[in-house]
Amino acid sequence: MDAAAPWFKNYPPDVPHDVHPEQYRSLVHLLEEAFAQHADRPFSVCMDRWMSYAELDQLSTKMGAWLQSLGLEPGARVAIMLPNVPQFAVSMAGVLRAGFTCVNVNPLYTPRELEHQLKDSGATAIIILENFAHTLGQVLERTAIRHICLSSMGDLLGGVYGSWITFAVRHLAKMVPAFDLPLGPGPGTGSQQRQVTPFTKALAAGAERKLTPSTATLDSTAFLQYTGGTTGLSKGAVLTHRNIVAATLQAHTWFTPALEGRVKAHETHIVAALPLYHIFALTVCLFAMRLGGSLSLIPNPRDIPKFVKVLKKRPVHVFPAVNTLFNALLNNPEFRQL
Repeated sequence: MDAAAPWFKNYPPDVPHDVHPEQYRSLVHLLEEAFAQHADRPFSVCMDRWMSYAELDQLSTKMGAWLQSLGLEPGARVAIMLPNVPQFAVSMAGVLRAGFTCVNVNPLYTPRELEHQLKDSGATAIIILENFAHTLGQVLERTAIRHICLSSMGDLLGGVYGSWITFAVRHLAKMVPAFDLPLGPGPGTGSQQRQVTPFTKALAAGAERKLTPSTATLDSTAFLQYTGGTTGLSKGAVLTHRNIVAATLQAHTWFTPALEGRVKAHETHIVAALPLYHIFALTVCLFAMRLGGSLSLIPNPRDIPKFVKVLKKRPVHVFPAVNTLFNALLNNPEFRQL
């Protein structure tokens, strides 16, 4: 045993002491391997609509091709301001496969917080749910954002059902405040006008183009992951492809022995209630991809009664959360019946 690492004596015998991120060229390599290996398996379910790994592969290819068509600089920062909906994984994988950098943004940011993060990251494009476009509209003219991909809640939930969900969110629940996205040129953009493209139209445009494979390496920047800002302004942690691959392999190394004998790896089901724009939940999402498991996407875990209804529908094997969420569930009478 390495004397410099005495904690190894506490490792279970089937947990190796090292991981080897260099087995992958980049995080994109890990993702595309998962898409190929698990193509026919379910990846996620949201509002009872399932997405397979093959669909995630196809949709993220289209999103990546559309992003490349915008003429962004190599490694350009693309902000993703989405809750836990199917569009998140499609956007994240699309940004990475296009050779760009993901900037995860909390959809509940105030205008001041959003302006700081967009300016600090240098993001020139953003993929955002229309529910939060009113916040973006208040700061857009003071940022370098030139391309806005605007999504609605039902975009990837299928035809009539998806249209109904979008209508209900907009007009019944009234969860989409009025917004204005000024289309004049932003600072540092010369005369280039801002463009707003609906999410589904971006996918349709990407389908007409060919995705140029990413040339990212393990040392390329994959994410600018912003801190909570509890001690001042939120700071962007620079996470390379190597960082994220290593974290994913670590999760896989520790979770796999714990699941062995309980469930087949590809049948592992994970609850994605924590926001995927946080690194905790994002790491678990990437672990699920490598495993071939599936996710229950919870767009609004604060609605505990609806959340409990989701938990009733299928077995759960991994449930990452924080104390406040666990406590809220334990105080729900319906949860006690599960």
